[in-house]
Amino acid sequence: MLSMAEEYTAPCEKKKLKKGSYLTCHMSSFLRLVRRKLTLCDLLLLLLLLLHLPYRRYGQSSCFSCFYCALLLQASAVVRVAQPNLDTKKIGIHALREGGHAVDAAVAASLCLGVVSPASSGIGGGAFMLIRLAGGEMQAYDMRETAPIQASENMYDGNATLQASGSLSIAVPGELAGLYKAWKQHGRLPWERLVRPAEKLARRGFKISRYLRMQMEKTQSGDICYNKKLADTLRAVSKGVEAFYNGPIGFNLVRDIHKLGGMLTIEDLRRYKVRVREPIITNILGYKIIGMPPPSSGGASMILILNILAQYGVPEGISGPLGFHRLIESLKHAFAVRMRLGDPDFVDVAQVVSDMISLKFAQELKKTIHDNMTFDPGHYGGRWNQVDDHGTSHLSIVDSEQNAVSMTSTVNSYFGAQILSPSTGIVLNNEMSDFSMPENNTGNVSLPAPSNFIRPGKRPLSSMTPTIVLKDEQLRGVVGKVEEP
Repeated sequence: MLSMAEEYTAPCEKKKLKKGSYLTCHMSSFLRLVRRKLTLCDLLLLLLLLLHLPYRRYGQSSCFSCFYCALLLQASAVVRVAQPNLDTKKIGIHALREGGHAVDAAVAASLCLGVVSPASSGIGGGAFMLIRLAGGEMQAYDMRETAPIQASENMYDGNATLQASGSLSIAVPGELAGLYKAWKQHGRLPWERLVRPAEKLARRGFKISRYLRMQMEKTQSGDICYNKKLADTLRAVSKGVEAFYNGPIGFNLVRDIHKLGGMLTIEDLRRYKVRVREPIITNILGYKIIGMPPPSSGGASMILILNILAQYGVPEGISGPLGFHRLIESLKHAFAVRMRLGDPDFVDVAQVVSDMISLKFAQELKKTIHDNMTFDPGHYGGRWNQVDDHGTSHLSIVDSEQNAVSMTSTVNSYFGAQILSPSTGIVLNNEMSDFSMPENNTGNVSLPAPSNFIRPGKRPLSSMTPTIVLKDEQLRGVVGKVEEP
């Protein structure tokens, strides 16, 4: 029986920096960063934390969800996993040691994460993958889930519970298709070789981590967990993803969902397409920031905030309590603007993105920020309701040639729709809850964002923010964040 456990605060972990190493930081509060003089990199990492709406309240106390970053100090082949898991890290590193591309390592490691961290990721969900090749080429793989063919704007009739969990909350999974497409373009190792380690983990069992333990009932850290149905599924897709999108795995998955009253069909799986998009790129204070384009709102929002804060001067203008106030005010503007974004295949977001990455636009917004006061939502242009964000897993990978992958994956809430397909062993997403739902609002309540309304085949807005940072065209950072619902 899958269930959610209480939320938690990840402990702060300090690690000394050594030559050829990465800095890994898990933060439970902002205080350490707020009290110091912030560099641009500090600010970038802080923004990745804030952009996912991680704030949770516990009576009179509060906490922030687990944060992960990897800052490159020297060229080396390395795999970093945001939810610490030795199996995942080893599998990714082994792929690199066998001569694999960073994408090979990403495929192997992400499939492993779907086995050992099923509450936050897996082939029943979706992902964003940002790639920067050693030669300078950049790509953004959009393997975000899509609304089923039978989905409609008013399908939930205002029932938020139906949208949040159960069979009607399931969107068309995209992660497996995206991994396969990225591998076809960049992979060097055989596909079957990359899938096999995840299959073995599912079949032979893996130890439940302390993170997974916090999300499950009646388990202890170190208990052995098996998912032999998922192992069989992975063995089938190791021959090719057709088994999932137009074969026995897909038919079994659809049958399981239909038995529970869901609307996903085999035609939905057949029609799923991965989108390869142009990343969002800008230069700020000598750094090139590479972000994910819509339907991610994270890349454009992060750049907008960085452009606002860079005008105050770094580090003096963004340090201490005043700097933190300026950061919060900048975030308010970014969150107000981001709800104008949506799936670019359905909504014209070109001008919105252009504004959000424009220095001139940031300069105009900075003029509305006051150092001694805050304002009501209307001051920031907060016309639309925000969509709540949920759980993710993240991988940062750099191979010996300096090919880099920043990948964030999700099934949305903990264990997605709270449904485990009995015939395939797949935990299914509840990504339909990331769409805005029409409501009959009155008074001063913000309205749902029309740009994020449900349409068949549409991708919901996301705040996932895989990011790559360059300095003088040299790789300096591959970053992302784990989100705790």
